[in-house]
Amino acid sequence: MPQLPAPDYPTDVRARLEADAREVIGRYPDSRSALLPLLHLVQAEEGYVTRTGVRFCAERLGLTTAEVTAVATFYTMYRRKPSGDYQVGVCTNTLCAVLGGDAIFDALKSHLGVENGETTGDGKVTLEHIECNAACDFAPVLMVNWEFFDNQTVESAKRLVDDLRAGRTVEPTRGAPLCTYRETSRILAGFPDERSGAVDAGGGAGHASLAGLRLAKGDTGPARVGPPRGAPPLGERPPEHPSSHDAPQPTSASDPRHPSGPVTGGGRGPATDGRPATGTTEEGEE
Repeated sequence: MPQLPAPDYPTDVRARLEADAREVIGRYPDSRSALLPLLHLVQAEEGYVTRTGVRFCAERLGLTTAEVTAVATFYTMYRRKPSGDYQVGVCTNTLCAVLGGDAIFDALKSHLGVENGETTGDGKVTLEHIECNAACDFAPVLMVNWEFFDNQTVESAKRLVDDLRAGRTVEPTRGAPLCTYRETSRILAGFPDERSGAVDAGGGAGHASLAGLRLAKGDTGPARVGPPRGAPPLGERPPEHPSSHDAPQPTSASDPRHPSGPVTGGGRGPATDGRPATGTTEEGEE
């Protein structure tokens, strides 16, 4: 059945959101460019992008609700149904998966009694598998409201979600202190994180991720990357296997002596010196 127009926010909520929206829109030369942060803003209000939130964004930016919905349903960081205070994402891309990510995800589904994208009955935890977090040197990785929890195991992941549900303090491996999903959404909308020490907390890349950058900068210190499996010991020259780009093989186009004859004009033709191609007579006989 067709849905009726979405209800409006209460007067006080709408006034507060309109003030925030003006600040966000003012950052962009074209107002419609503010759609992504505005979606985070309305998500911070109710924990997900409601029909009312879609209507609000459309009205503020002069868009249709269909245009707003198309964006909100494209990006996975926007929730489209009520969910928990903590989004626990388990990376199941290749490296995390083979190092234990798949086992962690399966264990958490059983431990929490939920499937992918579902929320625990107490409204605390929403579990989902997520794509690469660009933290492969810390695999397997979990993220809670987009903060890193590195080098996880099945047991550490279970303890993590139990602590979240019990209201105990949980510290990310690196990065800012943990906050609720609504608070995270407001920060992603572009508003300052006013928590003490949150901005100064670092979440830089790990040692392995930066190895190539250090080598490119000429760093030849004691830290180095070892040879891959099956490679010769360090200091020995590996066997050469030049590719076609390194050592192109002679072809009929580049070598007039090639048995198939040189190529002229896009096809096989006579040798450039007027002689017949090798292997034939002037009469065309073998």
